[in-house]
Amino acid sequence: MTGPILIFDSGVGGLSVAHALRCAYPEAAFCYACDNAWLPYGLRQDNELTARIVAVCLAAVGACQPSVLVVACNTASTLALEQLRAALTIPVVGTVPAIKPAAHLSTSRHIALLATSATIRRPYTQTLIDSFASDCCITRVAADGLVVEAERWLGGYPPSQMRLNAILTPLWQAARDTPPMDTVVLGCTHFPLMLPWLEALSPVALNWVDSGAAIARRVGQVSETFNLGHHDNRSFTTATADSLCAGLADYGFAPPELLRLKN
Repeated sequence: MTGPILIFDSGVGGLSVAHALRCAYPEAAFCYACDNAWLPYGLRQDNELTARIVAVCLAAVGACQPSVLVVACNTASTLALEQLRAALTIPVVGTVPAIKPAAHLSTSRHIALLATSATIRRPYTQTLIDSFASDCCITRVAADGLVVEAERWLGGYPPSQMRLNAILTPLWQAARDTPPMDTVVLGCTHFPLMLPWLEALSPVALNWVDSGAAIARRVGQVSETFNLGHHDNRSFTTATADSLCAGLADYGFAPPELLRLKN
C-alpha cells in the first residue's frame, strides 16, 4: 500500500518523532494525529485507554490511508500495539525508551530515565533495564510536568525556567552523584522537543538519548512504499486546537482537521 507515514501521539510529543522521520525520509509524505481531547494519557485507566487508542488510530488511518502507522507514544505502545496490529493490515511501529543505546553510551554506568510516571512504573520498562542495562545504576525521574511544558511551548507559550528546574532537580542531583550520571534517556516523545532548554539548564554536559532514530530505522525496515506517496501533510486532532496551528506548521503540517471517531 502506498501512502503517507501516519504518526500518532496523545499530544504534540510525536512531533519529535516526525522530525527524525523527515530527516531520514525527506521525500516521504506524513500525517499527524493527536488525541488532545484525552490528554494526558497517564491519568486514564488502562482498559478504557486501550479502547480509545485503537478507536483514534483507526479513525486516523481511515482519514489519511497511510502505508505505516507509527505509535509515537510510550504509553500507547505498551497498551495497544497488539490490538492495533490485529485490527490493521499496515505495519505498526511502536515506541520504547532508548535504554539499550543509552547503556552503550554511558561510561560511568549511571543512567537517568526521564519519563512519565506511567512509563517509569510499567513492567516493560524494568524488562528493558534488565535486558540491556543490568550493569548500570538507573535513576528514575518522573517528569510529567515536562509534558505540560512541551504542550504549552507548542501552543505558543515559552517554557518557565523555574518550573523546568523544579521538575528536573532530581536529574541535576544524579549528575553530581558518585559515580555521576552521564546519560539521560528521554523516555517520552515530548521531551526531545524541550532539549534546547534541558541542555541549557544542565549543570554538566550529558548524553541525551531518545528513540527517534531507532523508530526511523524501523519504519524503513517494515515499509518502503511510503516514498511513492503524494499527499498533503495533514494533521488531525480530537478536540479543537487552534493554538497548535503554528507549532504544527513549524513541523511541516497543515492546520489540524477535527478527527471524527465512530460511535
